[in-house]
Amino acid sequence: MQIKQCFAYAVMILVGGQTQAAPEPRVNPVTAMIPLGDIIVAVEDFVQLPQTQDSSSQNTNAAHARIQYIQPFGNTFGKLIINDLRGILYLTDDRASEPRIYLDLRKESVGFDDSMFPNEMGLSGVAFHPEFTSIGKAGFGKFYTAYSATSDSGIADYLDDDAASHESVIREWTAHNPRGLKFSGTSREVFRVGQFAPNHNVGHIAFNPVAEVGSEDYGVLYATFGDGGVANDPREHGQSLASPLSTIIRIKPLAVTKNQAYGIPTDNPFLNHPTAAPEIWVYGLRHAQHYSWDSRGRMFITDIGQNMVEEVNLGIAGANYGWRLREGAFSTAFGVADGEPGRVYPLPADDPGFVYPIAQYDHDEGRAIGSGYVYEGTAIPELVGKFVFADIVDGRIFYIDTDNLLSGQLQTIYELRLSFAGEEQALTAVSSFANSYDDGARVDLRLGTDALGELYILTKGDGWVRRLLPSD
Repeated sequence: MQIKQCFAYAVMILVGGQTQAAPEPRVNPVTAMIPLGDIIVAVEDFVQLPQTQDSSSQNTNAAHARIQYIQPFGNTFGKLIINDLRGILYLTDDRASEPRIYLDLRKESVGFDDSMFPNEMGLSGVAFHPEFTSIGKAGFGKFYTAYSATSDSGIADYLDDDAASHESVIREWTAHNPRGLKFSGTSREVFRVGQFAPNHNVGHIAFNPVAEVGSEDYGVLYATFGDGGVANDPREHGQSLASPLSTIIRIKPLAVTKNQAYGIPTDNPFLNHPTAAPEIWVYGLRHAQHYSWDSRGRMFITDIGQNMVEEVNLGIAGANYGWRLREGAFSTAFGVADGEPGRVYPLPADDPGFVYPIAQYDHDEGRAIGSGYVYEGTAIPELVGKFVFADIVDGRIFYIDTDNLLSGQLQTIYELRLSFAGEEQALTAVSSFANSYDDGARVDLRLGTDALGELYILTKGDGWVRRLLPSD
Protein backbone atom coordinates (compact mmCIF):
# COMPACT_ATOMS: atom_id res chain seq x y z
CA MET A 1 0.00 0.00 0.00
CA GLN A 2 2.93 2.39 0.50
CA ILE A 3 5.91 3.43 -1.54
CA LYS A 4 9.17 3.30 0.45
CA GLN A 5 12.41 4.26 -1.19
CA CYS A 6 15.76 5.69 -0.25
CA PHE A 7 17.07 8.54 -2.37
CA ALA A 8 20.43 10.20 -2.92
CA TYR A 9 21.02 13.43 -1.08
CA ALA A 10 22.90 16.53 -2.10
CA VAL A 11 23.36 18.95 0.80
CA MET A 12 24.63 17.85 4.22
CA ILE A 13 22.93 19.12 7.38
CA LEU A 14 23.19 18.25 11.07
CA VAL A 15 20.05 16.66 12.55
CA GLY A 16 19.90 15.26 16.09
CA GLY A 17 23.66 15.37 16.40
CA GLN A 18 24.18 13.15 13.35
CA THR A 19 25.14 14.16 9.86
CA GLN A 20 22.26 13.61 7.46
CA ALA A 21 21.51 14.78 3.98
CA ALA A 22 19.04 17.47 2.98
CA PRO A 23 17.21 16.45 -0.18
CA GLU A 24 17.23 18.45 -3.37
CA PRO A 25 13.80 19.66 -4.48
CA ARG A 26 12.32 18.06 -7.57
CA VAL A 27 11.97 20.79 -10.19
CA ASN A 28 10.25 18.38 -12.56
CA PRO A 29 8.84 15.71 -10.27
CA VAL A 30 7.17 13.53 -12.91
CA THR A 31 9.64 13.37 -15.78
CA ALA A 32 7.68 11.09 -18.12
CA MET A 33 5.33 12.93 -20.44
CA ILE A 34 1.75 11.70 -20.86
CA PRO A 35 1.46 10.09 -24.30
CA LEU A 36 -1.54 10.26 -26.59
CA GLY A 37 -3.47 7.02 -26.26
CA ASP A 38 -4.85 4.87 -29.04
CA ILE A 39 -8.46 5.64 -28.10
CA ILE A 40 -10.29 8.37 -30.01
CA VAL A 41 -13.81 9.41 -29.05
CA ALA A 42 -16.29 11.70 -30.74
CA VAL A 43 -17.58 14.67 -28.77
CA GLU A 44 -21.15 15.73 -29.52
CA ASP A 45 -23.11 18.73 -28.22
CA PHE A 46 -25.82 17.61 -25.80
CA VAL A 47 -27.41 20.59 -24.00
CA GLN A 48 -26.36 24.12 -23.17
CA LEU A 49 -27.33 25.46 -19.77
CA PRO A 50 -28.85 28.93 -19.37
CA GLN A 51 -26.40 31.71 -18.64
CA THR A 52 -26.24 32.59 -14.95
CA GLN A 53 -24.57 35.41 -13.06
CA ASP A 54 -22.18 35.46 -10.12
CA SER A 55 -23.49 37.07 -6.96
CA SER A 56 -20.36 39.22 -6.63
CA SER A 57 -17.27 40.28 -8.55
CA GLN A 58 -14.79 38.96 -5.98
CA ASN A 59 -12.39 36.21 -7.05
CA THR A 60 -14.33 35.29 -10.14
CA ASN A 61 -14.18 34.82 -13.89
CA ALA A 62 -16.48 34.99 -16.89
CA ALA A 63 -18.03 31.52 -16.78
CA HIS A 64 -21.27 31.20 -18.74
CA ALA A 65 -22.63 28.72 -16.18
CA ARG A 66 -20.75 27.07 -13.33
CA ILE A 67 -22.00 23.58 -14.17
CA GLN A 68 -20.29 20.97 -12.04
CA TYR A 69 -21.83 17.51 -12.63
CA ILE A 70 -24.48 15.74 -14.65
CA GLN A 71 -25.87 12.54 -13.13
CA PRO A 72 -29.01 10.41 -13.02
CA PHE A 73 -31.99 12.03 -11.33
CA GLY A 74 -33.12 9.89 -8.42
CA ASN A 75 -31.27 6.80 -9.60
CA THR A 76 -33.65 6.50 -12.55
CA PHE A 77 -33.10 5.96 -16.26
CA GLY A 78 -33.78 8.77 -18.68
CA LYS A 79 -33.87 11.81 -16.36
CA LEU A 80 -30.67 13.72 -15.60
CA ILE A 81 -29.84 16.46 -13.12
CA ILE A 82 -27.14 19.14 -13.44
CA ASN A 83 -25.90 21.41 -10.66
CA ASP A 84 -24.70 24.96 -11.24
CA LEU A 85 -22.47 26.25 -8.43
CA ARG A 86 -24.45 29.47 -8.57
CA GLY A 87 -27.25 27.68 -6.73
CA ILE A 88 -29.44 25.95 -9.30
CA LEU A 89 -30.37 22.32 -9.99
CA TYR A 90 -31.54 21.69 -13.56
CA LEU A 91 -33.46 18.76 -14.98
CA THR A 92 -33.01 17.38 -18.48
CA ASP A 93 -33.20 13.89 -19.97
CA ASP A 94 -31.39 11.51 -22.28
CA ARG A 95 -33.16 13.13 -25.25
CA ALA A 96 -31.36 16.40 -24.44
CA SER A 97 -34.55 18.27 -23.58
CA GLU A 98 -34.09 21.93 -22.73
CA PRO A 99 -32.92 22.16 -19.11
CA ARG A 100 -35.50 23.41 -16.64
CA ILE A 101 -35.01 24.57 -13.06
CA TYR A 102 -35.79 21.86 -10.52
CA LEU A 103 -34.59 23.72 -7.40
CA ASP A 104 -33.05 27.16 -6.91
CA LEU A 105 -31.26 27.47 -3.57
CA ARG A 106 -31.00 31.23 -4.00
CA LYS A 107 -34.77 31.40 -3.50
CA GLU A 108 -34.87 29.11 -0.47
CA SER A 109 -34.34 30.26 3.13
CA VAL A 110 -31.25 28.12 3.68
CA GLY A 111 -28.51 30.75 4.00
CA PHE A 112 -27.04 30.06 0.55
CA ASP A 113 -24.11 32.35 -0.21
CA ASP A 114 -21.34 32.08 -2.80
CA SER A 115 -20.28 35.73 -2.82
CA MET A 116 -16.86 35.36 -1.21
CA PHE A 117 -15.43 33.21 -4.00
CA PRO A 118 -17.88 32.34 -6.82
CA ASN A 119 -15.23 30.25 -8.58
CA GLU A 120 -15.31 27.62 -5.83
CA MET A 121 -18.20 28.34 -3.47
CA GLY A 122 -21.84 27.50 -4.07
CA LEU A 123 -23.92 24.42 -4.80
CA SER A 124 -21.12 21.87 -5.12
CA GLY A 125 -23.00 18.57 -5.07
CA VAL A 126 -26.28 16.66 -5.03
CA ALA A 127 -26.96 13.05 -4.04
CA PHE A 128 -30.17 11.00 -4.13
CA HIS A 129 -30.95 8.47 -1.45
CA PRO A 130 -31.07 4.96 -2.99
CA GLU A 131 -34.72 4.76 -1.84
CA PHE A 132 -35.67 8.07 -3.48
CA THR A 133 -38.35 6.45 -5.65
CA SER A 134 -39.25 3.58 -3.29
CA ILE A 135 -42.73 4.25 -1.91
CA GLY A 136 -42.99 3.44 1.78
CA LYS A 137 -39.24 3.38 2.39
CA ALA A 138 -37.49 5.74 4.81
CA GLY A 139 -35.52 7.38 2.01
CA PHE A 140 -38.54 7.99 -0.24
CA GLY A 141 -38.29 11.43 -1.86
CA LYS A 142 -35.06 12.33 -0.08
CA PHE A 143 -32.01 13.89 -1.68
CA TYR A 144 -29.10 15.94 -0.36
CA THR A 145 -27.24 19.06 -1.41
CA ALA A 146 -23.81 20.37 -0.41
CA TYR A 147 -23.44 24.13 -0.55
CA SER A 148 -21.88 27.27 0.93
CA ALA A 149 -23.85 29.28 3.50
CA THR A 150 -23.39 32.39 5.59
CA SER A 151 -21.82 31.74 8.97
CA ASP A 152 -24.75 33.32 10.81
CA SER A 153 -27.35 31.05 9.18
CA GLY A 154 -26.76 28.13 11.56
CA ILE A 155 -24.53 26.58 14.20
CA ALA A 156 -21.74 24.41 12.83
CA ASP A 157 -21.14 20.88 14.06
CA TYR A 158 -17.43 21.62 13.74
CA LEU A 159 -15.32 24.81 13.66
CA ASP A 160 -18.18 27.19 14.39
CA ASP A 161 -15.59 29.45 16.06
CA ASP A 162 -13.36 29.44 12.97
CA ALA A 163 -15.91 30.38 10.32
CA ALA A 164 -14.76 33.86 9.35
CA SER A 165 -15.52 33.25 5.67
CA HIS A 166 -18.64 31.04 5.57
CA GLU A 167 -19.81 27.53 6.40
CA SER A 168 -20.21 24.36 4.34
CA VAL A 169 -23.61 22.70 4.71
CA ILE A 170 -25.23 19.39 3.81
CA ARG A 171 -29.04 19.64 3.65
CA GLU A 172 -31.69 16.99 3.20
CA TRP A 173 -34.68 17.68 0.95
CA THR A 174 -37.86 15.62 0.90
CA ALA A 175 -39.84 15.87 -2.33
CA HIS A 176 -43.60 15.37 -2.03
CA ASN A 177 -43.56 13.85 -5.50
CA PRO A 178 -40.21 12.31 -6.50
CA ARG A 179 -41.39 12.10 -10.10
CA GLY A 180 -42.20 15.81 -10.27
CA LEU A 181 -40.39 18.11 -12.66
CA LYS A 182 -40.02 20.86 -10.04
CA PHE A 183 -39.20 20.42 -6.39
CA SER A 184 -41.98 20.86 -3.87
CA GLY A 185 -41.44 19.68 -0.34
CA THR A 186 -39.52 20.29 2.86
CA SER A 187 -35.89 20.37 3.97
CA ARG A 188 -33.72 20.15 7.05
CA GLU A 189 -30.06 20.73 7.80
CA VAL A 190 -27.94 17.62 8.36
CA PHE A 191 -24.32 18.72 8.78
CA ARG A 192 -22.38 22.00 8.94
CA VAL A 193 -18.66 22.90 9.12
CA GLY A 194 -17.04 26.31 9.59
CA GLN A 195 -14.67 27.61 6.89
CA PHE A 196 -11.98 30.15 7.76
CA ALA A 197 -11.28 30.95 4.08
CA PRO A 198 -13.41 31.00 0.91
CA ASN A 199 -11.76 28.12 -0.95
CA HIS A 200 -11.34 24.34 -0.47
CA ASN A 201 -14.89 23.82 0.75
CA VAL A 202 -17.33 20.92 0.76
CA GLY A 203 -17.29 19.15 -2.60
CA HIS A 204 -18.87 16.00 -3.99
CA ILE A 205 -21.49 14.09 -2.00
CA ALA A 206 -22.72 10.62 -2.96
CA PHE A 207 -24.10 7.26 -1.89
CA ASN A 208 -22.22 4.12 -2.92
CA PRO A 209 -24.26 3.04 -5.96
CA VAL A 210 -23.27 -0.63 -5.66
CA ALA A 211 -23.98 -1.02 -1.93
CA GLU A 212 -26.55 -3.79 -1.48
CA VAL A 213 -29.64 -3.47 0.68
CA GLY A 214 -28.79 -4.57 4.20
CA SER A 215 -25.04 -4.00 3.81
CA GLU A 216 -23.09 -1.65 6.08
CA ASP A 217 -22.69 0.82 3.21
CA TYR A 218 -26.33 0.98 2.10
CA GLY A 219 -27.90 4.40 2.62
CA VAL A 220 -24.63 5.86 3.91
CA LEU A 221 -23.71 9.32 2.62
CA TYR A 222 -20.13 10.26 1.75
CA ALA A 223 -18.95 13.88 1.48
CA THR A 224 -15.55 15.37 0.77
CA PHE A 225 -14.13 18.51 2.40
CA GLY A 226 -11.02 20.47 1.41
CA ASP A 227 -8.42 21.66 3.89
CA GLY A 228 -10.22 24.95 4.50
CA GLY A 229 -8.37 27.13 2.05
CA VAL A 230 -5.57 29.63 1.48
CA ALA A 231 -2.40 27.65 0.59
CA ASN A 232 -0.25 24.98 2.22
CA ASP A 233 -2.88 24.09 4.84
CA PRO A 234 -2.03 26.83 7.38
CA ARG A 235 -4.35 25.33 10.04
CA GLU A 236 -2.75 21.89 9.48
CA HIS A 237 -6.11 20.17 9.09
CA GLY A 238 -4.60 17.58 6.78
CA GLN A 239 -2.93 15.59 9.53
CA SER A 240 -5.54 16.28 12.19
CA LEU A 241 -8.48 14.02 12.99
CA ALA A 242 -10.18 16.71 15.06
CA SER A 243 -12.41 18.10 12.29
CA PRO A 244 -13.79 17.01 8.90
CA LEU A 245 -11.60 19.39 6.88
CA SER A 246 -9.17 17.51 4.58
CA THR A 247 -11.31 14.39 4.77
CA ILE A 248 -14.07 12.33 3.26
CA ILE A 249 -16.74 11.81 5.87
CA ARG A 250 -19.30 9.01 6.04
CA ILE A 251 -22.62 9.44 7.85
CA LYS A 252 -26.11 7.91 8.07
CA PRO A 253 -28.43 10.82 7.22
CA LEU A 254 -31.64 9.01 8.17
CA ALA A 255 -30.39 7.94 11.62
CA VAL A 256 -31.70 11.07 13.34
CA THR A 257 -31.57 11.19 17.14
CA LYS A 258 -32.76 13.68 19.73
CA ASN A 259 -29.30 15.24 19.88
CA GLN A 260 -27.98 14.80 16.34
CA ALA A 261 -29.30 15.24 12.79
CA TYR A 262 -27.47 12.15 11.50
CA GLY A 263 -25.93 8.91 12.69
CA ILE A 264 -22.41 7.44 12.55
CA PRO A 265 -21.92 4.06 10.83
CA THR A 266 -20.69 1.51 13.34
CA ASP A 267 -17.84 0.48 11.03
CA ASN A 268 -16.38 3.98 10.58
CA PRO A 269 -12.62 3.62 11.18
CA PHE A 270 -12.27 6.35 13.83
CA LEU A 271 -15.52 5.77 15.68
CA ASN A 272 -13.75 4.80 18.92
CA HIS A 273 -10.74 7.08 18.54
CA PRO A 274 -10.63 9.30 21.66
CA THR A 275 -9.87 12.59 19.85
CA ALA A 276 -11.10 12.00 16.29
CA ALA A 277 -14.24 13.24 14.61
CA PRO A 278 -16.14 9.95 14.26
CA GLU A 279 -17.59 10.96 10.88
CA ILE A 280 -14.16 10.74 9.21
CA TRP A 281 -13.65 7.89 6.74
CA VAL A 282 -10.29 8.92 5.23
CA TYR A 283 -8.07 11.96 5.76
CA GLY A 284 -4.92 13.73 4.56
CA LEU A 285 -6.55 15.12 1.40
CA ARG A 286 -5.88 18.65 0.19
CA HIS A 287 -8.88 19.33 -2.03
CA ALA A 288 -10.47 16.13 -3.27
CA GLN A 289 -13.37 17.61 -5.20
CA HIS A 290 -14.58 14.26 -6.52
CA TYR A 291 -14.70 10.50 -6.02
CA SER A 292 -16.65 7.69 -7.65
CA TRP A 293 -17.14 3.94 -7.44
CA ASP A 294 -16.91 1.28 -10.11
CA SER A 295 -19.16 -1.79 -10.28
CA ARG A 296 -16.60 -3.73 -8.21
CA GLY A 297 -17.07 -1.31 -5.33
CA ARG A 298 -13.68 0.37 -5.65
CA MET A 299 -13.63 4.08 -4.83
CA PHE A 300 -11.44 6.40 -6.94
CA ILE A 301 -10.52 9.78 -5.40
CA THR A 302 -9.10 12.70 -7.39
CA ASP A 303 -7.15 15.15 -5.21
CA ILE A 304 -5.98 18.57 -6.39
CA GLY A 305 -2.36 19.36 -5.55
CA GLN A 306 -0.76 22.58 -4.37
CA ASN A 307 1.97 23.60 -6.80
CA MET A 308 3.32 20.45 -8.33
CA VAL A 309 1.40 17.16 -8.39
CA GLU A 310 -2.17 16.02 -9.17
CA GLU A 311 -3.17 12.57 -8.00
CA VAL A 312 -5.66 9.69 -8.18
CA ASN A 313 -6.09 7.53 -5.09
CA LEU A 314 -7.98 4.41 -4.14
CA GLY A 315 -10.41 4.94 -1.28
CA ILE A 316 -9.42 2.77 1.70
CA ALA A 317 -11.19 3.11 5.04
CA GLY A 318 -8.95 4.83 7.57
CA ALA A 319 -6.32 5.84 5.00
CA ASN A 320 -4.09 8.87 5.49
CA TYR A 321 -3.09 10.32 2.09
CA GLY A 322 -0.42 12.55 3.57
CA TRP A 323 -1.36 16.18 2.96
CA ARG A 324 0.30 18.57 3.98
CA LEU A 325 3.40 16.40 4.37
CA ARG A 326 2.91 14.71 1.01
CA GLU A 327 1.83 15.79 -2.45
CA GLY A 328 1.44 12.80 -4.70
CA ALA A 329 4.28 10.33 -4.15
CA PHE A 330 6.58 13.11 -2.95
CA SER A 331 7.34 14.90 0.27
CA THR A 332 6.36 18.56 0.59
CA ALA A 333 8.52 21.19 2.24
CA PHE A 334 6.73 20.42 5.52
CA GLY A 335 7.92 16.83 5.46
CA VAL A 336 11.65 17.58 5.20
CA ALA A 337 14.12 19.73 7.11
CA ASP A 338 14.49 23.28 5.77
CA GLY A 339 12.13 22.66 2.88
CA GLU A 340 10.94 25.48 0.64
CA PRO A 341 7.12 25.77 0.47
CA GLY A 342 5.84 25.14 -3.03
CA ARG A 343 8.52 22.55 -3.80
CA VAL A 344 8.40 18.77 -3.56
CA TYR A 345 11.14 16.39 -2.50
CA PRO A 346 12.00 12.69 -2.61
CA LEU A 347 10.28 10.55 -0.02
CA PRO A 348 12.29 9.93 3.15
CA ALA A 349 13.47 6.44 4.00
CA ASP A 350 11.47 6.40 7.25
CA ASP A 351 8.04 6.87 5.71
CA PRO A 352 5.31 6.71 8.41
CA GLY A 353 2.86 4.72 6.31
CA PHE A 354 0.90 7.15 4.17
CA VAL A 355 -1.26 5.77 1.37
CA TYR A 356 0.08 6.79 -2.04
CA PRO A 357 -1.54 7.36 -5.45
CA ILE A 358 -2.27 4.94 -8.26
CA ALA A 359 -1.66 7.73 -10.79
CA GLN A 360 -0.12 11.18 -10.73
CA TYR A 361 0.97 13.94 -13.07
CA ASP A 362 2.73 17.24 -12.57
CA HIS A 363 2.08 20.77 -13.78
CA ASP A 364 3.86 20.26 -17.07
CA GLU A 365 0.70 18.34 -18.03
CA GLY A 366 -2.12 20.18 -16.27
CA ARG A 367 -3.04 22.37 -13.33
CA ALA A 368 -5.87 20.81 -11.30
CA ILE A 369 -7.34 17.34 -11.45
CA GLY A 370 -11.13 17.19 -11.70
CA SER A 371 -13.73 14.48 -11.73
CA GLY A 372 -13.25 10.89 -12.85
CA TYR A 373 -15.16 7.66 -13.49
CA VAL A 374 -14.40 4.11 -14.49
CA TYR A 375 -16.11 3.82 -17.85
CA GLU A 376 -18.62 0.97 -17.77
CA GLY A 377 -20.94 2.02 -20.58
CA THR A 378 -21.37 0.19 -23.88
CA ALA A 379 -21.02 2.91 -26.51
CA ILE A 380 -17.20 2.94 -26.52
CA PRO A 381 -15.99 -0.66 -26.08
CA GLU A 382 -12.26 0.15 -26.11
CA LEU A 383 -12.76 2.48 -23.11
CA VAL A 384 -14.53 -0.08 -20.91
CA GLY A 385 -12.74 -0.61 -17.60
CA LYS A 386 -10.55 2.48 -17.95
CA PHE A 387 -10.60 5.15 -15.23
CA VAL A 388 -11.24 8.37 -17.15
CA PHE A 389 -10.42 11.70 -15.51
CA ALA A 390 -10.01 15.33 -16.46
CA ASP A 391 -7.76 18.29 -15.81
CA ILE A 392 -10.00 21.21 -14.91
CA VAL A 393 -7.83 24.01 -16.24
CA ASP A 394 -6.15 22.61 -19.35
CA GLY A 395 -9.21 20.61 -20.42
CA ARG A 396 -7.28 17.43 -21.12
CA ILE A 397 -8.90 14.05 -20.51
CA PHE A 398 -6.79 11.12 -19.35
CA TYR A 399 -7.26 7.45 -18.62
CA ILE A 400 -5.52 4.57 -16.87
CA ASP A 401 -6.02 0.82 -16.80
CA THR A 402 -7.70 -0.47 -13.65
CA ASP A 403 -6.64 -4.13 -13.52
CA ASN A 404 -4.78 -5.23 -10.38
CA LEU A 405 -4.60 -1.79 -8.78
CA LEU A 406 -2.63 -1.28 -5.58
CA SER A 407 -2.05 2.00 -3.78
CA GLY A 408 1.47 3.23 -4.42
CA GLN A 409 1.85 1.33 -7.69
CA LEU A 410 1.65 4.06 -10.30
CA GLN A 411 -0.22 3.36 -13.50
CA THR A 412 0.72 4.76 -16.91
CA ILE A 413 -1.52 7.68 -17.85
CA TYR A 414 -2.69 8.14 -21.46
CA GLU A 415 -4.46 11.10 -22.99
CA LEU A 416 -7.87 10.46 -24.52
CA ARG A 417 -8.08 11.83 -28.06
CA LEU A 418 -11.13 13.93 -28.92
CA SER A 419 -12.83 14.36 -32.27
CA PHE A 420 -15.22 17.24 -32.98
CA ALA A 421 -17.30 16.91 -36.16
CA GLY A 422 -14.74 14.45 -37.51
CA GLU A 423 -11.70 16.58 -36.70
CA GLU A 424 -9.33 15.59 -33.92
CA GLN A 425 -8.45 18.60 -31.80
CA ALA A 426 -7.91 19.74 -28.23
CA LEU A 427 -10.84 20.86 -26.13
CA THR A 428 -9.13 24.22 -25.63
CA ALA A 429 -9.75 24.95 -29.31
CA VAL A 430 -13.49 24.44 -28.80
CA SER A 431 -14.19 25.82 -25.33
CA SER A 432 -11.95 28.09 -23.24
CA PHE A 433 -12.02 31.50 -21.62
CA ALA A 434 -9.74 33.86 -19.68
CA ASN A 435 -8.12 32.30 -16.63
CA SER A 436 -8.54 34.44 -13.52
CA TYR A 437 -6.07 32.34 -11.51
CA ASP A 438 -3.14 32.65 -13.89
CA ASP A 439 -2.11 33.85 -17.34
CA GLY A 440 -3.69 32.32 -20.42
CA ALA A 441 -6.95 30.48 -20.84
CA ARG A 442 -8.81 27.81 -18.87
CA VAL A 443 -11.44 25.28 -19.90
CA ASP A 444 -13.03 24.62 -16.47
CA LEU A 445 -13.81 21.02 -17.33
CA ARG A 446 -15.78 18.45 -15.35
CA LEU A 447 -17.06 14.96 -16.21
CA GLY A 448 -20.45 13.38 -15.57
CA THR A 449 -22.28 10.16 -16.28
CA ASP A 450 -25.76 8.83 -16.89
CA ALA A 451 -27.52 5.73 -15.55
CA LEU A 452 -26.06 3.61 -18.37
CA GLY A 453 -22.50 4.62 -17.54
CA GLU A 454 -22.00 6.83 -20.57
CA LEU A 455 -19.71 9.83 -20.13
CA TYR A 456 -20.35 13.54 -20.57
CA ILE A 457 -18.06 16.56 -20.39
CA LEU A 458 -19.13 19.88 -18.88
CA THR A 459 -17.41 23.19 -19.66
CA LYS A 460 -18.19 26.27 -17.61
CA GLY A 461 -16.92 28.85 -20.08
CA ASP A 462 -19.71 28.17 -22.57
CA GLY A 463 -22.12 26.23 -20.34
CA TRP A 464 -22.23 23.22 -22.65
CA VAL A 465 -22.71 19.60 -21.72
CA ARG A 466 -21.31 17.32 -24.42
CA ARG A 467 -21.37 13.54 -24.60
CA LEU A 468 -18.66 11.11 -25.59
CA LEU A 469 -19.45 8.68 -28.40
CA PRO A 470 -17.51 6.23 -30.58
CA SER A 471 -15.39 8.01 -33.15
CA ASP A 472 -16.59 5.88 -36.10
